[in-house]
Amino acid sequence: MAQATPAPDLILHNGRFTTLDRSNPTAEAVAIRDGRFLRVGRNEDLLPLAGAATRVVDLQGRAVLPGLIDNHLHIIRGGLNFNLELRWDGVRRLADAMAMLRQQVAITPAPQWVRVVGGFTEHQFAEKRLPTIDELNAAAPDTPVFILHLYDRALLNGAALRAVGYGKNTPAPPGGEIVRDAAGNPTGLLLAKPNAAILYATLAKGPKLPPEYQLNSTRHFMRELNRLGVTGAIDAGGGFQNYPEDYQVIQQLADAGQLTIRLAYNLFTQKPKQEKQDFLNWTASSKYKQGDDYFRHNGAGEMLVFSAADFEDFRQPRPDMAPEMEGELEEVVRVLAQNRWPWRLHATYDETISRALDVFEKVNRDTPLAGLNWFFDHAETISERSIDRIAALGGGVAVQHRMAYQGEYFVERYGAAAAEATPPVKRMLEKGIHVSAGTDATRVASYNPWVSLSWLITGRTVGGLQITPQRNLLDRETALRMWTEKVTWFSNEEGRKGRIEAGQFADLIVPDRDFFACPESDIADTSALLTVVGGKVVYGAGPFATLDEGGPPPAMPDWSPVRRYGGYGAWGAQEGAPLQAALRQAAASCGCASACNVHGHAHAGAWGSRLPVGDLKSFWGALGCACWAV
Repeated sequence: MAQATPAPDLILHNGRFTTLDRSNPTAEAVAIRDGRFLRVGRNEDLLPLAGAATRVVDLQGRAVLPGLIDNHLHIIRGGLNFNLELRWDGVRRLADAMAMLRQQVAITPAPQWVRVVGGFTEHQFAEKRLPTIDELNAAAPDTPVFILHLYDRALLNGAALRAVGYGKNTPAPPGGEIVRDAAGNPTGLLLAKPNAAILYATLAKGPKLPPEYQLNSTRHFMRELNRLGVTGAIDAGGGFQNYPEDYQVIQQLADAGQLTIRLAYNLFTQKPKQEKQDFLNWTASSKYKQGDDYFRHNGAGEMLVFSAADFEDFRQPRPDMAPEMEGELEEVVRVLAQNRWPWRLHATYDETISRALDVFEKVNRDTPLAGLNWFFDHAETISERSIDRIAALGGGVAVQHRMAYQGEYFVERYGAAAAEATPPVKRMLEKGIHVSAGTDATRVASYNPWVSLSWLITGRTVGGLQITPQRNLLDRETALRMWTEKVTWFSNEEGRKGRIEAGQFADLIVPDRDFFACPESDIADTSALLTVVGGKVVYGAGPFATLDEGGPPPAMPDWSPVRRYGGYGAWGAQEGAPLQAALRQAAASCGCASACNVHGHAHAGAWGSRLPVGDLKSFWGALGCACWAV
C-alpha cells in the first residue's frame, strides 16, 4: 500500500498571491512543508491537504508577494551596530529628528555616543537642511554626537571632537578634510574629499557593543528588515568589517538557527596594497558557496583593490582612479578567476567601469569567466558600450537607490539631462543583461526596500525631485522582479527562491497595502503585516500578530534608541503602535520617579514574552514591572 503524502506544515489561503511564476501567475493559497512551497493554487485544492498538525491561516483576501531580497546590504556591519544608532531614515522634519536626538541624549550614559549613521538625506526634511553644529552643541553639551550624512560629511559636536581627540594640531587626513575655524580649531565638520576614509575612521573611534549585545543588535536589525518584508540579502562586506573576526556574531546566529534573513556574504579587502594577499589567504581557507540556505559564502567584493574605489560623493568632482589600478586589479581578479570565485566590484562611474572591463577582458583570454556570476555594483553613469561589454563577458549589474538620496546633488553638478537615466536600469533590462535592485544600506541610503521600489517606479528622490522621465521608469511588476527573482542570479540561487512556486523556498510577505493598486505616492510607506521565511512566521502585525513566532528579547543596552524608536520612520514611537501606546498611557498615570527601562523604572525582564497590551493590568504583570510598589 502506497504511503500517504505527509501533510503540509502550513497552509495560507484566501489570499491574492502574485507568484511571479509565469506559468501560474496568480493563486489563492499555498501549502508549505519543510520550508518550501509544496503546492500553489486554489483554496479548494489546497485546504483538503491539511492534517491534524497543519497550521491553517486565513489571509482575509489580502495581497501576497514573494519575499524581497536586497542585492547589496551591509547587514553584517549594520547588525553589529544597529542598537547603537538613532535612525533618521524616513523622518520628514528636521525638527522631529532633533527632538529624537535630544530625547536620546537625555538617556545615553557616559562615555557612550549618540550616533546617526546614514540612511537619510537633508532633502527628505521639510526644512531642506542639516542641523548646525551650534544646534548640536545646544542639544548635547556633554554627550558626544556623531551624524553621518551619506558619504559626504559628518557632523560632530564639541563633546565628540573631544572624545576622538581632534584639535588644532590634528593633521589633515588624506582624501578628507577636517574643517577649521579662523584660529585653526576643528569646527566639527568632516568632509570626504573625495573618499570617506576620514568618516569611517572617526566613527570607528566610538564605543562598541560587547558580543552578547551585538548578537541582540543583529537580531533586532533582522527583525526590522522582516517588518519591511525583506527575507533575503547579499552582504557586500564593508569598511572596518574584517573576516573572520567580524563574522563571528552572524555565524553564531546561523549556527543557532536564529537567522530570519537568508544571507549570502562577500569578502571585502581591508588594507591597501595587501589585497592580493587577502584573497590568496581567503581562497585557501574558505570555499565558495560554503554554508547553507540561510548563510552562505558568495565570493569577493565589493572592494577588490583600493585603487579601483571611486567613492559616490556627487558633491565632489569625479575622482580619477590611480594609474596602478589595472595592475593591482588584474592580480586579484586572476586569483579569483583561477579559484572560480565570483566577485562584485563597487563602481560609480563609467570611467572606472571601462577600465575594470579592460582588466576582466584580459583575464578572460587566459582564464574564461564563463559561468562566474560576477558583477558591478552601482554603475550610475554606465555607458551603452560598457553594458555591451558586460553582456559579452556574461556579467551583471546590481543597482541601488543611491540616486533617491543624492539625486539633487547629481543634478546640481551634472544637470537634469544627465540624471534621466542614472543608472540606465530600463536600458540594461532591454539589453538582456543580469540586473537587480537593492539599497546599499545602512549608511549611504536607507535599508527600506519600498523606497527603492518607489524610486524605480516613480523616478523621484526622497526629497520629491523628479529625476527620471516616464520613458525610463519601470512598471510595478518589473520593479518587483528586480527585488525578487532577478536577485537570485547574483547569489547563484536561480530557481531556489524569488517566486511563489512549488519547490522554491517558502519566503513571502503580506504587505499592509496592495502594491499593485495603491497610489504611487504610498509605495514608500509600505510595511509588512506578515513575513514568512522558510515557512516560519518571522514577523506578524495587525490581524496576524498572534502568528508571530517570537522576536528577539528587548534591545540591549537598555538605553538603545531601538527601544523607543524602532527603526525606519521612528515607527516605534508612533501613536498607532499598540505596545508603545500602552507604555505612554501607563507612564502618564505613574508617579514613580525611579529608574526603569519600561517607562522610567528598572524592570524589563519579560519584554520578549507575549504581552496582553489591551489589558494594562495584565500588561504590567506580564512585564514584571514593580513600579506600582515603589
